[in-house]
Amino acid sequence: MRTIRECGKALATKSLSAGELLDASLAAIDADLARGGATYTHIDRLAAREAADASDAFRERGYVPSALAGVPVSVKDLFDIKGQVTTAGSRILRDAAPAVRDAAAVARLREAGAVFVGRTNMSEFAFSGLGVNPHYGTPLNPAHAGHLAGGSSSGAAVSVALGHVAAALGTDTGGSVRIPAAFCGLAGFKPTARRVPLAGTVPLSSSFDSVGPIARSVDCCALLDSVISGQALDTAPRPLAGLRLGVTSDYVADDLDEAVSTAFNRAIGMLRRAGASVERFALPELHEVAARYPLAGITAVQAWAWHREHVARDADAYDPRVLKRLRAGEGRSAADYIDLLAARERFAHDARSRLARFDAWLMPTVAVVPPAIAQIESDDEAFFAMNAKVLRNPSVVNFMDGCALTLPCHREGELPVGLSICGPALADASVLAIGRSVEALLRHSADATAA
Repeated sequence: MRTIRECGKALATKSLSAGELLDASLAAIDADLARGGATYTHIDRLAAREAADASDAFRERGYVPSALAGVPVSVKDLFDIKGQVTTAGSRILRDAAPAVRDAAAVARLREAGAVFVGRTNMSEFAFSGLGVNPHYGTPLNPAHAGHLAGGSSSGAAVSVALGHVAAALGTDTGGSVRIPAAFCGLAGFKPTARRVPLAGTVPLSSSFDSVGPIARSVDCCALLDSVISGQALDTAPRPLAGLRLGVTSDYVADDLDEAVSTAFNRAIGMLRRAGASVERFALPELHEVAARYPLAGITAVQAWAWHREHVARDADAYDPRVLKRLRAGEGRSAADYIDLLAARERFAHDARSRLARFDAWLMPTVAVVPPAIAQIESDDEAFFAMNAKVLRNPSVVNFMDGCALTLPCHREGELPVGLSICGPALADASVLAIGRSVEALLRHSADATAA
């Protein structure tokens, strides 16, 4: 599948119709299904065909509402789509009534003319960074057989990586957009949470849940973000020369896979040679807050509040690993919860102060390369240890109420590694603008290496 702009150009020049784009999308989906793929929980071919035909008819009459008009997009299975059941990758909600209206982000995409091809698979109730789902199957990494695609937006990333769609709508509570994007060699953007409404989504944590895109490029992410947020940000590329970029060895650089460390440090070297100032700085509050106030503590409490009635009625229907994480919020007192919220406020303040002199903060998106499913499939201890390690870096951005973009920084033949460009709350335009320039640098290097 092309990028969003490439799709738009083909539609504008009439070298392809929306119907033909959908044909290619559905053919790729069918090929995935024939291989036993678990990318989707539901595919609505009829609705997709109606949307594509309508888009072509509108275009003939000169009505093109946005760059997404006629472009195939997938939607994570925790967003309401009118007339469809939202299962959130669970058995608990299989018999729920169909949604009576679209989620806010879905409604905005529909108004922009996007063609929804299917609901993508995910970690049950979005409560894992690995993307394992015992109910609907586990989407696997398209480029590395037997390895995980990452979660919780696992199917979303796979749908883009396999060329089913030009972009995917996902959510990110502790890395659920950025982890699968990094593991699948894609771009993924977690906006400042408040910028995109959450109405019509199954919640995990009201403090941290964010709605964001997974796509092939920063430009695609920016286009999708402008629609779902309703904000047209200035994301024009910024010159790398003179940028002030911060890198910290605290916490987010601990115990990295060698492949991650190599790719990240190589990217840092390229940025320095391009004229960016890359400065190492200390952020000791990271270790302090992680030691005293687990970053997942707020999520567990808020998730338990939503799930407790479902657990009381139907605990056996949950993925046992998800249920264990949910129950971690059951025993926390109101005083503990208030302490966690206060710790978050202090850390967000400290992080803003530390980052004030930088244009962006760089870190490896995930500390590890995509793990093999065999490493964690039947070993709970290994699963929880790997899940914690995968979530460690990206969850820092959610905890400080920030925004972040991940870009692939590995070379051809290497396991995927993501480079994160991070900023404080409402630095979204700057993060995307810097991301465009970093992406161009990394792609130029990759092209030069391939030549």
